[in-house]
Amino acid sequence: MSDQQHQPDTNLFRYRELTGQDVADYHAHGYLRYGRTLNDEGLERLRDECMIAWKAQKQSFDPDRNWLENSLLTNIHHLSQTGRRYYFRGPLVDVAEKLIGPNIKGATTQLTFKLRGNTMPFGWHQDNAYGELDPYNGISTLTALDDADEENGCLWLIPGSHHNGQAMQRTQEQVKVNRDINLEVDDSKAVPMPMKAGEALIFHCWMLHRSEGNRSKDRDRRIYFMRYADADAVEVYNDRKPRLGPLLRGATRFPQVEAYEAELRSEKRNEGR
Repeated sequence: MSDQQHQPDTNLFRYRELTGQDVADYHAHGYLRYGRTLNDEGLERLRDECMIAWKAQKQSFDPDRNWLENSLLTNIHHLSQTGRRYYFRGPLVDVAEKLIGPNIKGATTQLTFKLRGNTMPFGWHQDNAYGELDPYNGISTLTALDDADEENGCLWLIPGSHHNGQAMQRTQEQVKVNRDINLEVDDSKAVPMPMKAGEALIFHCWMLHRSEGNRSKDRDRRIYFMRYADADAVEVYNDRKPRLGPLLRGATRFPQVEAYEAELRSEKRNEGR
């Protein structure tokens, strides 16, 4: 069973309850600026642990590699205790419950880093195109580990674009290859999403977004990315099999989701004691 007694981790994270206006704005525009989710200690610990994981698995930037090879490290909650605590019981789980519903599972954790020198852009896409989940109410969350602005590669999005639905579908073979997606869209309505370190941005799985390369000579742009979904969400591209992910709130009809990462969910109840 998921941990029904949710204990806020206030020594590391900042929590606030979404207002009715927050929820209305999210549904209207497809995104929400939550504000600060990490306090100073949480930010420092998450940065340090993520960099240890990154340096252990990633080489220096190589212009001959693609964006995903240079800028992405998945399943970071397996490698960072603070990252795991944030994913399992941080404030964005509350946000997911409010925006998706009472039954929530984690779908993805990853680092999306643009370290100085990485000038590669990432084209227009929807996160649900990289792994199409049904129901189509999943959310992506970006937590800034550095100040992010237009110079060092902050996110750009098109408010309201989630109302247009799924822009493309991929087969299981295409998902496995994991090539970059670069949709042809009218970006005249695109707006930048600068963030301060420790702040979080939430957006709908159908939101069109992109980012430019990091043009700064002395600043990194590091993001901790987490995706949440309905506990019964299935992978459309994979014969509608359940998306495996830790059950964080409520219940699921899939026993394999109920059991997924049970040892980590048990561990989280003891972390910090």
